[in-house]
Amino acid sequence: MSMLDLPTSSDESWRYSDLSALQSVWPLPAPVRIDVAAGDSAHHHLLQDAANGAAAVHDYVVTVGDGARCDFHVLNIGGRLGRVTIDVTLGRGSHFELGGAILGSGDQTLEIVTSVTHAQPDATSGQTIRSILSQRATGSYLGKIAVARDAQRTDAFQSVKAMLLDRTATANAKPELEIYADDVKCAHGATVGELDKAALFYMASRGMDPATAKTLLLRSFVAGVFDSVADEAVRETLEAAAIAKLEAMV
Repeated sequence: MSMLDLPTSSDESWRYSDLSALQSVWPLPAPVRIDVAAGDSAHHHLLQDAANGAAAVHDYVVTVGDGARCDFHVLNIGGRLGRVTIDVTLGRGSHFELGGAILGSGDQTLEIVTSVTHAQPDATSGQTIRSILSQRATGSYLGKIAVARDAQRTDAFQSVKAMLLDRTATANAKPELEIYADDVKCAHGATVGELDKAALFYMASRGMDPATAKTLLLRSFVAGVFDSVADEAVRETLEAAAIAKLEAMV
């Protein structure tokens, strides 16, 4: 595919995307590079809150050196198309942690696409993604963990959960493992569900109005995604934006 050729739905990483919206920002700029030196720690975050009708694509290439750690938090809530891709390569004994939330409504298409390569032994990684979707929104997580042949004692997981507020919303979850080493611990899980009607009934029976009850349940669903944000001001900004979006969705 040349720089001027739009991807098609036959490309697995773009299968669920809004390719017509993508045209307005194509071709894409070079990815943002993040290099974490050996032994260092780095914290990054992204609040993707593009204007209504806009397309926003954020691409990152992350290299985590030996014994280093990188924490990344993503809140994906804005635009007609909001896409975040993170391509990570881990050194010996390093760690990568991703906490992401996708909150979509209307006709939004929101995506988090990751590829985490364990290139050396003794590295660990964790990815926790929570999605809440209403109306006709589409939310997608496509995540690959690749373990190289010599990357023994890898320990990695993906935890993906989506909640649909309307039957017309769509959640796509595609966790993937590609393992060439034999001494590894890799796990992934994906679930799609709806609001707990019993819990809503219980809260209503205690006098809580439906909108408040829904908002509390949705907040609890995404709770914990941003707990490990090191900067308190950043954490409060992400949580406030998430709450505002959720309140608008209910």
